[in-house]
Amino acid sequence: MVQSILYVNPATGKDSGAGSSTVPLKTLTRALALAKAGTTIQLASGTYSATGGEVFPLVVPAGVMVLGDEPSKGKGILISGSGTYLSASFGNQNVTMRLDSNAQLRGVTVTNPVEKGTAVWLESTSPTIANNTFTRSRREGIFVTGTSKPLILDNVFSENASSGIFLVRNAKGEVRRNLCQKTGYGIALSDSAAPLISDNTLVSNNAGIFLSREARPVLRRNLIEKNTASGLVVTGSARPDLGSSQDPAGNIIRDNGQVDLQNDTSLTLVSVGNQLNPARVSGSVVLGVAQVPTPVTGPSQFSDLATHWATGFIQGLVTRGLIRGFPDGSFRPEASITRAEYAAIIAKTFDLPRKEGTGTGMFADVPTAFWAATAISQAAAMGFISGFPDKTFRPQQNLTRVQAIVSLVSGLGLTGGNPNLLQFYSDRAQIPSYATEALSTATQRRLVVNFPQTNQLEPMLSITRAEVAALIYQALVATGRADVIASPYIVSPDPTSPSFTDIENHWATDFIRRLANLNLVTGFVDGSFKPDAPLNRAQYAAMIVKIFNPNPIRPAAQFSDVPANFWASTVITSAYRGGFLSGFPDQTFHPQQNLRRLELITSLATGLSLPTADAKVLEFYEDRDTIPAYAKSAIAAASAAGIVVNYPKLSLLQPKQEATRAEAVAFVYQALARSGRVSVINSPYIVSIPTS
Repeated sequence: MVQSILYVNPATGKDSGAGSSTVPLKTLTRALALAKAGTTIQLASGTYSATGGEVFPLVVPAGVMVLGDEPSKGKGILISGSGTYLSASFGNQNVTMRLDSNAQLRGVTVTNPVEKGTAVWLESTSPTIANNTFTRSRREGIFVTGTSKPLILDNVFSENASSGIFLVRNAKGEVRRNLCQKTGYGIALSDSAAPLISDNTLVSNNAGIFLSREARPVLRRNLIEKNTASGLVVTGSARPDLGSSQDPAGNIIRDNGQVDLQNDTSLTLVSVGNQLNPARVSGSVVLGVAQVPTPVTGPSQFSDLATHWATGFIQGLVTRGLIRGFPDGSFRPEASITRAEYAAIIAKTFDLPRKEGTGTGMFADVPTAFWAATAISQAAAMGFISGFPDKTFRPQQNLTRVQAIVSLVSGLGLTGGNPNLLQFYSDRAQIPSYATEALSTATQRRLVVNFPQTNQLEPMLSITRAEVAALIYQALVATGRADVIASPYIVSPDPTSPSFTDIENHWATDFIRRLANLNLVTGFVDGSFKPDAPLNRAQYAAMIVKIFNPNPIRPAAQFSDVPANFWASTVITSAYRGGFLSGFPDQTFHPQQNLRRLELITSLATGLSLPTADAKVLEFYEDRDTIPAYAKSAIAAASAAGIVVNYPKLSLLQPKQEATRAEAVAFVYQALARSGRVSVINSPYIVSIPTS
């Protein structure tokens, strides 16, 4: 599916135009009114202001991308203005732009010139804001509030009066690789904000990072230096994560005016794996010792990656120790990569058992003394690479793009691609016949990353170091080993095509596919979803926290069967504090116990605080006598709210039956539809009971 593009040119465009490249629109305001999900609005150089016809605040709808010039971070593409926005959190505000969830803002410069003006305001939304410049706003560059979970990546914040980025209430999300300079606070957090703040540079501000109230950020590999007063300031009951013995933080905090780390709380902070001079610390701080190697500290310093399209992917591998740069401080992203170099990265990234039929990994042209001999043998044994019919490997030969993609699909054992997806590529005729199945699978699994045109695969070209980094990072995402990076160059499959190998003709296909397309649920490495498999309580907690980002309503509890190093410990705590799940009287949680349907229903009813309903609602169910007394009120509320889904018989609740993955997705989807976060699905299995 090719995205639609609307072109805007403030100098030559007309709002009566078609929005094409030859007849562009004049205002961004008009383009936003016409745009639908999947639309890219391409801005030409110029100023977008009220004098040119813009109406502020500009609102970017869900699924729409506003795109300027990313490499220059919006140089010459200025959005300047302000309008009144009534915030649910803070009342009337002066705002230039707002973004809905899944919207994107890339490659523009934004400023709000009015008193107490904010360039971008995010109110309980989760957009992507990347490669922009936010400058000279009279308050802050970006204000994040409510339950927002944005991705704020690779931007420049300069000379904003109050702060570069301010996160409050229950905001989370990720703040990565930004430059904040010459402002009051580079980044400020208050209330219960708890984002990941990683790989940023905060320099020449009054304070680099300022934390207040109960802020709980995770700080990793930031460079905080040469700020006038302090580097990191912690007040109230704020408690930043500054690393642990098993996860050293890697921040550099140095050369700030008065103090590098100022702890004004009554709490003792623990710092592990940071470059921090104890003599320049104020307040109670313990400098702990890392039990694992400390990662490279500070943000990426490669001299040739400042505005490169693949910086996020590369940094993701560098911080994991999977790929390195060169002694001269460069990464050389456009350099080709040989088959031997690729094998070395694969052997370092994956540790999989030997596949049957892969041979010994010994090749006639790879002597045992060759630097990559062991890596080549390992990569071959895992099924990622193979030799040629003449029993050679040709280690110095450049790897092609199609070879790299086929390699990852084969080595990871991925299956289930839709051949129709290859229609997306304008140069699909160049795809070798042996690679079509692997390419369709890679496309389905979002492994393919194409720059600069997503629909141009160029399969036979030598692959670059940057492209290899992007592919391998996406492979880590597909196997659950890395978080999603927002990039316009990731090829996304047609959302109308099946997402998994085992959901076609399944009763819950639409529910599963739609949440998968929103990256709210995932399947398995083999391309399946396993819709009829049971869901345990730990897995359900992970789903709830990812989808609802619940606000804490009660203190955390300690469960005797959930150790701190358990994979779901954090999400279980969040789900419990948010009221979605509880433990048992003996202080256990039973994380491996399969969830029952009545637990699924009561969880959503209590966690979402659904309004009470008349108990007569339960008369709809022919097996209502099997509903425990304690659950009747919650099930009545959920039924009246329209979030109950019964298959195969609508009037059969089966409350004590184990909930399947498909059922959990369907119930959660209905909860999202009730709040307007997703569109309504027409399904014969949704319980709809008149309440009057």
